[in-house]
Parts: sequence; C-alpha cells; structure tokens
Amino acid sequence: MSAVTPIVEPGITNGTANAGLRGLLRRPLAVAALIVLAVIVVACVLAPVLTPYQPLSQNLNAVMQLPSAKHILGTDTLGRDVYTRILFGGRPALLGALEAMVVFGVIGIILGLIAGYSRDAVDRVISVFVDLLMSLPGIVVMFAVLALFNNNLGAAMVTLGLFSSGGLVRVVRAATKATREELYVAAARVSGLGSMRILLRHIAPKLVGPIVIQVSLFAGIALVVQSGLGFLNLGVVAPAPSWGGMVGEASQVISQSPWLLVPSGGIIGITVLALGIIGDAVRDINAETKSRSGGITRKRALAPKATAATAPADGDALLVVDGLRIAFDTPRGESEVVHGISFSVRRGELIGLVGESGSGKTVTALSLLGLLPPNAAITSNRTVFDGREFTSLSKEELHQLRGAGIGLISQEPMVALDPSFTVGQQLREVIRAHGGISRADAHRKAISLLEDVRLPEPESVARRYPHELSGGMAQRVVIALSLAGEPKLLLADEPTTALDVTVQAEILDLLRALRDERGMAILLVTHDLGVVADFCERAVVMQHGRIVESKDIDQLFGAPEHEYTRALIAATPSLIDLTDVEAQNVEVASNAR
Repeated sequence: MSAVTPIVEPGITNGTANAGLRGLLRRPLAVAALIVLAVIVVACVLAPVLTPYQPLSQNLNAVMQLPSAKHILGTDTLGRDVYTRILFGGRPALLGALEAMVVFGVIGIILGLIAGYSRDAVDRVISVFVDLLMSLPGIVVMFAVLALFNNNLGAAMVTLGLFSSGGLVRVVRAATKATREELYVAAARVSGLGSMRILLRHIAPKLVGPIVIQVSLFAGIALVVQSGLGFLNLGVVAPAPSWGGMVGEASQVISQSPWLLVPSGGIIGITVLALGIIGDAVRDINAETKSRSGGITRKRALAPKATAATAPADGDALLVVDGLRIAFDTPRGESEVVHGISFSVRRGELIGLVGESGSGKTVTALSLLGLLPPNAAITSNRTVFDGREFTSLSKEELHQLRGAGIGLISQEPMVALDPSFTVGQQLREVIRAHGGISRADAHRKAISLLEDVRLPEPESVARRYPHELSGGMAQRVVIALSLAGEPKLLLADEPTTALDVTVQAEILDLLRALRDERGMAILLVTHDLGVVADFCERAVVMQHGRIVESKDIDQLFGAPEHEYTRALIAATPSLIDLTDVEAQNVEVASNAR
C-alpha cells in the first residue's frame, strides 16, 4: 500500500518581492485592503482627471445636497462637490502621513540597529537620546513648529515622525540584540564580515515583521494626527480642502446635514483600517516564512516509489515504518534526504537512531509527528503506530497524537520552554489540553510529574521561570512536559547534547527508569555511540538518508558489519578505550593461566 502524507498547507516562498506579493494575494482580507488603499491613492493623485469640478468652486443654489447623479457624494455648506474635495483633500493627508512615516522608519531603524548591535558607549548614548525624545511632549512641540514655520504641514509631520521614532528604536534595538547573539551572526563575525554587512545581510532581514507592523500602525496614527490638524484649521488652511477640515465643517452643521460627516469621516476610517490590515498581513507572512526551512514552498508530494527494504514483522511492534522517503523542494529542484528506510519500534523498547550530522535521523523522527517544514514531502509504503495507519488519521487526530501518543524531548530545553511563563503554568497548560481536568487537579499532576523526573522541591520549581533553572533542571522539566500526555512512544532528539557528562548520565538514568515505570518505548536520536552503548537495547545506524545496519547492541558493537558503523565506533574514544581495556583483561587472564 502506498501513501502520501503532506505536512501542512503550502505557504509562501522567501527572498523576493514576488514571493511576498503572492503571500498577500492568498489572504482575501489583505487583498481587499490593498485594493482599497491603491484606489484611494490613485484617485487622489488623479483628482483633476477624475472630477469635472474644482475643489473651491461654489454653487449656493445647491447647498448641502444629498448624493445624486450630478454630485455622487453630495455638496457641502457652500455648494462645493464633496467627492471633488475628498480627492483633492487626500493629497495633503496622504503626503503628510508619508513624510512622517519615512522619518519615523529611517530614524527608528537606523538608530535601533546601531544601538542593538553596538555595545557600551554607543548603545548608552542612543538610549539616552531615545529616553529624552520620548520624555518630551511631541504634540506640543509639533504645535510650536507650526507656529515657527508659518503653519507648514511638512515640518509638522517631520516633527511627528522624529518624536515618535523612539518607540521603533526600542523595538528594533531589542530585536537586534536578540539576533546578534545567534550563532550564525557570531560565525559571520568570525569569518571576517564587516559590521555593516552583518547588519544589512544577516540581522536587518530578520526584523521585517516587527518593523512592518510598527510602521503600518504609525502610518495610521500619522494620518489621524494630520486630520486632527486639519480639523483645527492648522497645516492646510480653509478654504483649501483637507480630510480633517471637511470633518470640522461637517461637525458644525451635523444637525442640518448629518450626511456630510459620512464621506469625510469614512474615508479617514477606511484608510487607517486598510493600513492596519496590510501591516498585519505582511507581519504574518514574515513570521510564517521564518518558520520554514529556507522559505521554500512545498509544491507537490513525492510520488511513491517501490522499495526493497521492508519493516520487520513483529506482533509486538508499537511503530512500524516501511519505505519512508522524505524530500525537500529547493531552488534547484527536489532534494531527497531519506531514501526508503524501514524500521520498527517494539513496545517498551529502548532503541537508538544513530548517525552523523546530516544523516537524516532527526528529520526521520520529526516526520512521525508531522513537524517538518511545508517544503517537505513524505511518502511511505506503510507507517503504523499502535495499530493505526498514519494516513487514516485526520488533522485533528494527528494533533491529538502529539503528546498523547508520541512525546518529544527537544535537544535545546531552553528553546522548548516559554520564558514568559512559570514551569507550573506550562505544565498545567499541557496537562489540561490532554486531560480536560480541573486547574487544581492539573496542578497536583504537574507536581507529581516534577517528582517523577527527580526534581528536588517540585513546588518551588513549579513557581520558577525557565531562566531560573540550570540546564539539567530545564531538561528534566522538558521531560516532564513530554510525559504530561502519557505517551506510548517518546522521541528523544539529542536530549543530552547541551549537558555536561555528569548531567548526561543522570538524564539517561532517568529516562531508563521512566521506561521501566511507565512501559513506554523510547526512540533516542543521537550521534553519540557512547550514549547508545550505555542506554539502548537496539540501534539503527543511518548514513546519507539510508539505514546501513540495524542490530541489538551487543551484536552491533561486538561484530559490526558495515564499514560506516566501524568508522563510527573507531571515532568514539570511550568505546575504543573500553575495547582496549577488555582486550587487556583477556590477555592478562590468559597469561595467568
């Protein structure tokens, strides 16, 4: 039987303007907002062409008329065409918002990047400047600028952008500081890349999401502020049209002609709403892109292939994987990384999936939980967990399988824990999601789980935040989280990589004890044969996406058949030393006899 298992719906690609546009076009609400905003901007730019009237032309015989064929939005108190005045009034409104937005973005992004990437003096100077900027009343300063520059709207909008940029500086600075600590940034710095190149190529692209949402929200604020100035007859002075000025005029005759407030106030509301929707959509697209491997869209599922390898028949098998293939779409075409592998996991078994980095072991394990990125395509002849075919599971059933059927222990415990919540809050959330129990019962079970993973003073640990835990304690909390749904199979992805040797041994002993107590199977993903020798009962060795050897531990280390397995053993000093000691003991005993 052949089966195709897609992970999630296709998404956007990354790295080009066309990709971002395609992402927007997949969101009907964003498309509608984009069309509305484009129509408003184009109509205001082409105002002289789109209306037969002049914005200052008066007709006292047609005062405060309702919409008609001659005046599609009616007329105001002096008989002027409202539609014409809205189009001409949009020019200063949109231009003023654009001026403020440009100043806000340029100052906020540049200073934020410099402050976040720099250390000591530069960061402190910029921070003091931002604090001073945000402490001053920007609106009051803007009114002073209007008085000083003879009611110049451009100067007022530049002032608004400058005094509002402090918030963006802080957002960009915080995001830059976090990104600066990433390993790939350190690697770029060690490789000799200059600070400017690192900022522009490696850090700035990661900040698109927070920057876009801040700038789009500020654009709406700037438009409202500019309209407020028009309402006060500042910036654009009557009788010249402006959206705010039209709202002010409508408010004076609202009892005689309530309609006048609808087009003048409505155009402001619609424009601000469209800006907000577009900003949210772009932010979401950027967030989705960053969560994908290389930002490549999965275009199609793999066609099933026949495979010679078959999963061993075992009536006690909890998991059977037969002919699993995994490929990723790349700019150069489809790249297959797992090539028709087959293996099984028995109930209660400790099995190791071992291989060097890039061998395909982690993607194999994560594919069992549907956690591969959207550009991945998976096929298998047969994938059965606890007697059920994976392909027969709906999305809801696959979601329920995560945590309850199959648990996952991450190799980076601090990444797996949310820094905003205490250990107890995170445990209770997972427990209630799987059990549907009361908060009090969830708390008691959370404490019990912390006791199960051998954490001292579990009540105290439950009140702590992740940053208050050591690496070993954090890993034990992650194990407790993975046990919250009482899984039958535990996927342990390099659970001891980030820990020192002593803590590694404690974690392995803990996992072994939990297996004995709960009867669950554990699939240990690792590159360390020493850990496999100490912990596992059976091992599956992978190389370049293929299984090259699968044996019980004693047979694997006593008589390895494949040259790759022998090379892995030879590359593990602890195993070599152990072999040498055993050989010396045999020789001493022989000489004694």
